[in-house]
Amino acid sequence: MMTKLLIRFAVLSLFSLPAYAVLKPGDVAPTFSAQASLAGKEFTFSLDDALQKGPVVVYFYPSAYTKGCDIEAHTFAQDKDEFTAAGATVIGVSADSIARLDAFSSDPDYCAGKFPVASDQDSKIAASYQLATSAGKPGMMDVRGNPIGHDFIERVTFVIGKDHKIVAVFSSNADHLSPDQHVTKSLETVQQLSSK
Repeated sequence: MMTKLLIRFAVLSLFSLPAYAVLKPGDVAPTFSAQASLAGKEFTFSLDDALQKGPVVVYFYPSAYTKGCDIEAHTFAQDKDEFTAAGATVIGVSADSIARLDAFSSDPDYCAGKFPVASDQDSKIAASYQLATSAGKPGMMDVRGNPIGHDFIERVTFVIGKDHKIVAVFSSNADHLSPDQHVTKSLETVQQLSSK
């Protein structure tokens, strides 16, 4: 009887565990290097190197060639000159393979060769930012009709200052933001930083 009670308690306590606590403003951003693609050309992106030039917008997204992620990438591409004028670097991060990202980064309808996207296939970068991942549904296809064979990282955007501290965090789940609102709010934040 006591064993059954303990097992029930253990099972119930699993459901009451807190969800991942996303990093918050003021926290030091975990540094990372990752295989990335810009306009279809692969390179190693280093957050440390990018922060030497100014603030960095690191936006995590579920998958290339899916509706919300496509809108977000297209909007970042449209506003890229304004991010550059504010001294900011933009990098997208997903669990997509680098081959998928080579196509996505150069596609004129999405990244349009204007900013890089990085591959986090093992979700280690996402985990370091305390982000949740979920398995894709079997047989799920992207907008091109190709299978999506990777986990999805939750949509969260971090604006990181030159001092490596997180300035702002925007989450689709917590803040109920649409993909394009991540771009708008990130741009407002880096423009405020550049005016100080």
